[in-house]
Amino acid sequence: MMGKSAQKNNQNPENDPIVTDQEATNVQNEQVNESAETSTADNLTVQMVEMQKKYDELNDTHLRLMAEYDNYRKRTLREKADLIKTGGESALVNLLPVVDDMERAVKNARVSEDMTAVVEGVELIYNKFISYLAQQGVKPIETEMKDFDTDHFEAIATIPAPAEELKGKVIDCVQTGYVLFDKVIRHAKVVVGE
Repeated sequence: MMGKSAQKNNQNPENDPIVTDQEATNVQNEQVNESAETSTADNLTVQMVEMQKKYDELNDTHLRLMAEYDNYRKRTLREKADLIKTGGESALVNLLPVVDDMERAVKNARVSEDMTAVVEGVELIYNKFISYLAQQGVKPIETEMKDFDTDHFEAIATIPAPAEELKGKVIDCVQTGYVLFDKVIRHAKVVVGE
């Protein structure tokens, strides 16, 4: 049972709680804030899912590129090793006819009585070999009456120059030097006049 004063409060319209405009606005703002927080949380979740997908795609692409690069590196190393092994094959195959000619010259030199024919045969083989070297880019270094140059020549001796104009020049070549496409592969050993 309710007391009389409680009944009076319920019956008295002045004692009824009145909702003010301010309180209604606050309630609406709270509802809007709650819905905004919910939509922001939903947006963040959607963004996180999208970012995770993008991360997974980029990571997958990165891993594939790394694997592809590793395969490329291994393949090039294998090819390089094969080139080192068989790189001189074409040079050697083209030298075999010269070797065949040398074998024939040696056989004929043992049984031949005509030494001029043997010398001519050896000279032909030598010329064939020099032309093969020229095809490969190997050329002898010219030494006759050249100024001494340490880039191309190695002085093994110096002698007094027989004439004034021969000072600092190559007088004699003891061993021929060679260049391969402008790169010295063997210096010419020379005697220089001083």
